Amino acid sequence: VVALPLAIAFAIASGVTPDRGLWTAIVAGFIISALGGSRVQIGGPTGAFVVIVYAIVQKYGIDGLTVATLMAGVILVAMGLAKFGSAIKFIPHPLVTGFTSAIAVIIFSGEVKDFLGLRMGAVPAPFLEKWAAYAGAVRTITPEALAVSLAALAIILVWPRVSRRIPGPFVALLVTTAGAYLLHLPVETIGSRFGAIASSLPHPRLPHLTLEQMTGLVGPAFTIALLAAVESLLSAVVADGMIGGSHRSNMELVAQGIANIASPLFGGIPATGAIARTATNVKNGGRTPVAGIIHALTLLLITLVAGRLAAFIPMATLAAILVVVAYHMSEWRSFLAELRSPKSDVTVLMTTFLLTILVDLTVAIEVGMVLAAFLFIRRMSEVTNVSLITQEVRQGFADDETREELVDRRSVPQGVEGYEING
Repeated sequence: VVALPLAIAFAIASGVTPDRGLWTAIVAGFIISALGGSRVQIGGPTGAFVVIVYAIVQKYGIDGLTVATLMAGVILVAMGLAKFGSAIKFIPHPLVTGFTSAIAVIIFSGEVKDFLGLRMGAVPAPFLEKWAAYAGAVRTITPEALAVSLAALAIILVWPRVSRRIPGPFVALLVTTAGAYLLHLPVETIGSRFGAIASSLPHPRLPHLTLEQMTGLVGPAFTIALLAAVESLLSAVVADGMIGGSHRSNMELVAQGIANIASPLFGGIPATGAIARTATNVKNGGRTPVAGIIHALTLLLITLVAGRLAAFIPMATLAAILVVVAYHMSEWRSFLAELRSPKSDVTVLMTTFLLTILVDLTVAIEVGMVLAAFLFIRRMSEVTNVSLITQEVRQGFADDETREELVDRRSVPQGVEGYEING
């Protein structure tokens, strides 16, 4: 019930049809649970991929997204086999916080049109142009769509006080969809924008791209692989703390890779371990991979039996759900805390944040990683000092003083090792 609205919402926010989000949660979710290194990991589409998927679809189309996801899957498998699982922890925290917060801002910005029901054409992709277009269309707000959005938002925020067994987004989805249908509200729905969701299994399909196009997708593929690796292992660590277990990081990367190879073949998008859904699984008693497998099979059953009913879901409802997702994803407390860190960390944080919003996520990660490495080297050079005592040792021997006495007199810090160089 958590995965259903999120899978649809993340797919639409990524610029693809809602059924692709559902098939991602089904196919990738099954494989991640069955093969993964964490016993309770729940996989599927996540907000971290929204920006990169949207950019790939706009530039290369669906076939380009399929190829990039396949390439990312191969990269993830290679990372797992090369035992890179433990190396992911060395990615700087300011870098992760910077692009995560920026993705949250971008997701929120992409939902303003549907949240307010603005009557406007295609929304520009660039961040600043997007908000300029919103400002120009502010007088075209649809009151009914805004009412649905606010109702869904209120339910999501208030429902946890009523019950935590049934997630607020699912309740908001049911209530606002039923209300909009029964009251015949003139709001845009999934059906009016995308048509009905097919209640049948998709057939595996290979994409058709030129070698030149595939070469251009190498960068986005590495970005997808890095995001999938970081988020899945972070989710696994969180799950370990909740169940008192220990995951196998390298096997988790292999499973993520296989999932991202299989998902696009069935029309899916990139997938990874989802922290919110994994935590929900643990809180509701999930302790083995069977829970994740049942989650995928349940989604499959819902899609085949009641997939056509998704056409009645208002776009305003999904916008409200994603606004809440963006708020939790923003990690604004961590962001503010990082601003009080050393200047080098703040530089990495703000560079990654601004480049992600204003330029491109791939560029932001590349520049952020290089910048973090250079600043780390600079910081290490400031706190370490290397000096030679060879000449003093030689002079001491000439004065019939032992080497041990000379070293003691030189006051070499504890833990520093000395090496005798002959010649």
